[in-house]
Amino acid sequence: MGFVNREYEQNRCYPEMNKIFAAFECCTFEQLKVVILGQDPYHRDGQAHGLSFSVPEGVKHPPSLINIFKEIEADLKVSYPKNGNLKRWATQGVLLLNAVLTVREGQAGSHQKQGWEKFTDEVISQISTECESIVFLIWGGYAKNKIKLIDESKHFILSTGHPSPLSANRGYWFGNKHFSKCNEYLKIKQKTVIEW
Repeated sequence: MGFVNREYEQNRCYPEMNKIFAAFECCTFEQLKVVILGQDPYHRDGQAHGLSFSVPEGVKHPPSLINIFKEIEADLKVSYPKNGNLKRWATQGVLLLNAVLTVREGQAGSHQKQGWEKFTDEVISQISTECESIVFLIWGGYAKNKIKLIDESKHFILSTGHPSPLSANRGYWFGNKHFSKCNEYLKIKQKTVIEW
């Protein structure tokens, strides 16, 4: 936190300091059903607000979020949403967690290897140990490094390429059907499905 405090004092960083832990405030441990793991927050002004892949209402959708919504559209046959704020997922039990919770403006990955990974590794380990039948949506190489922290005998892991255009346009994202597969598993476990 010393590093984070210095960064926020000396540079423009995202999300706002009071939103760094928003993912935990929007999705309580008791209601947790799904974990979506991102890399680090969006690094442009007005985008990051503490939930991975999410942007505040009224903000233009970044490319990764566009591809997420396109996959949901194709998978579940629902219309593309106007609102990019994924708090509606979080309040249904989806933890929208980035591996690194802060970033310097305009510099993706600038807060990596400063301690956040230890914190979020511990979060994932605790979820794996303390919870039952959680769906982990693991998107991209960075997130795949976390699979070793998850007890696969207790939880359901769906892994694919990252939704960013770089990965998605190479055929590593579209057609993964993670959203319908997630809901099918939740039904089997007699949990309420997510309204994606």
